[in-house]
Amino acid sequence: MQTIYDWVTVAIFAGLIVVFLQRSVGDTEPQDSILSYLPPAIGCAVSNWFGNQGVENGSVAYQALAALGIAAVLAYTYFVIKPFQRRS
Repeated sequence: MQTIYDWVTVAIFAGLIVVFLQRSVGDTEPQDSILSYLPPAIGCAVSNWFGNQGVENGSVAYQALAALGIAAVLAYTYFVIKPFQRRS
């Protein structure tokens, strides 16, 4: 954990884990498929890689790709997984 990209992507991934586990232990049948968590998990890994490469090489382009990837992961999580939606 050396760069800001490490910390941000691990925090997002930890949040995804918490949402998945919280929804898995409910009394009702889980509504989420584990496959819906795959795109943001891969997005975190790829964004982290781009960010780390950008920091190591001083490349602003890689860092911009990392920022866009993180934004895409957050948008996907908000609109598809809906972590703030109350489940009954």
